[in-house]
Amino acid sequence: MNGDNEFIIKELEADKLQEYLKKYKDEVFENDHSYVLWDILDKKELDSVNELKEKMVRPYYLRLGAFDKKGNFLGWSFGFQENSTTFYMCNSGVLEKYRRKGIYSLLLRNCLERLNKLGFQEIYSKHNATNNAVLIPKLKEGFVITKFELSDIFGVLVHLTYFTNRTRKKVLDYRCGQLKPDLELKEIFKI
Repeated sequence: MNGDNEFIIKELEADKLQEYLKKYKDEVFENDHSYVLWDILDKKELDSVNELKEKMVRPYYLRLGAFDKKGNFLGWSFGFQENSTTFYMCNSGVLEKYRRKGIYSLLLRNCLERLNKLGFQEIYSKHNATNNAVLIPKLKEGFVITKFELSDIFGVLVHLTYFTNRTRKKVLDYRCGQLKPDLELKEIFKI
């Protein structure tokens, strides 16, 4: 099934996304052994976190929902701006009966298109190291592995980054020893 012709991606308001997450999160992440940080914070800690959140300048949020032509909700993707150059793709999910139909890839491409137009330079996400259903589509779309993390909440995470500037991707390939410096890199590094 061609996901581009069968499914619709729409931006969602925060409250509508929360409604879908509340309804479907356990179904999508049924084998997840993570926990919600807010559940272990005492009132003082939670108050402090909320105060710090209020002090932040209002970042850009992107909340996407995937629907079939009948309007049935199929999945989501959301994230937020971390700074003037970086967007964090925080969470995505596709309901089990709609998986392997190209919906996640469609959400991903739609997200990247919107974020590229806005001018973000770096788009990153974090994933469980064995989550091939997400890792493979992102790697195919041009994301690269940039970091590993051991999280008390989620376990072993792989950070994937998409650089909208192709020179930055080339620099990363050079930095990891995968690419010899060409004329452009020699000029950048003055070698």
